[in-house]
Amino acid sequence: MVEITDKNITQKKQITLDFFYQNTKNKFKLKLLNKVNDLSNIHISEPNIHRPGLALAGFVDLFSCKRIQLFGNTEIKYLSHLTEKKRYDAINKLMGFKIPCIIITNNNKAFPELISLANEHNIPIFSTEYSTTKTSYFVGDFLDDQFAPRISIHGSFVDVYGTGMLFTGKSGVGKSEVALDLVERGHRLVADDVVILTKKGEGILMGSGTNLVEHFMEVRGVGIVDVKSMFGIRAVRIQKRLEVVIELEIWDSKTEYTRTGLDNTTVNIGGVEIPYVKVPIVPGKNLTVIAEIIALNYLLKYSGYDAAQVFHKKLIDRLQSKTENSNDRKVNYFGHDFE
Repeated sequence: MVEITDKNITQKKQITLDFFYQNTKNKFKLKLLNKVNDLSNIHISEPNIHRPGLALAGFVDLFSCKRIQLFGNTEIKYLSHLTEKKRYDAINKLMGFKIPCIIITNNNKAFPELISLANEHNIPIFSTEYSTTKTSYFVGDFLDDQFAPRISIHGSFVDVYGTGMLFTGKSGVGKSEVALDLVERGHRLVADDVVILTKKGEGILMGSGTNLVEHFMEVRGVGIVDVKSMFGIRAVRIQKRLEVVIELEIWDSKTEYTRTGLDNTTVNIGGVEIPYVKVPIVPGKNLTVIAEIIALNYLLKYSGYDAAQVFHKKLIDRLQSKTENSNDRKVNYFGHDFE
């Protein structure tokens, strides 16, 4: 069973504004409107964003000043209706708090007072052509990804028929070899050795590799191989949702392994329940084919068909019926078909 401890879980407490800007300026079409001393000395410590409408109106008792401030049509329209003196006072009161930055949406023009006060307080002002709703979604999703809990697990992560499968087990049990065999059969490697799982929302874990390892793999007796260079770009992917955990274990006669699949065992990883399968390893067992069957079976269950439940129902119906012998063959008349 996958074991998660505090050492496996990490979570960022803050990111620099320079990191935010460099990673989002092209995606979100952000433009820096004023001059600031050093973006790397400004930090974002909260994953949420804030619309400062009430703060501009003077109510700052519950002002979320540590968040990125979003100026949409409402904020700009409100400020435009104020006199120059009142607009200056409203913006100045806002700038008195240590806010990380301001993003103006919908290609709205920044007021001269806003630019001058921002320069005075060293607060960056960004502009984007995107709507407020779209900007809010983009920025919120980016911050949520950066501040999400991350879990590091030792294993191999492969995309099999579109199903994200994490192979776990003791060191040397053959996780990398199974992953490599799956890649050779046309499936895609996501990560090997160290898998980073990022929690997205309440029920999604996204898996990826590390910047150091990427798609390199250690094969005992061979050494380090580069899967991307060896098999091509089709054999790898950057990230994938985790959907099934497969634990590889040397056969133990004292351990009970599922025979029907009716139990639907799950494992809890970071508060998310993931389907879990324990596969015993014995000489001659084709783990690659079994992994493909697990993936296809998962897809069938996802589409609403559970083979174990269907067979269970047929068995119960047969036991309740006394009209037929359970050992009867499927076909009673072969006709002229002797193949």
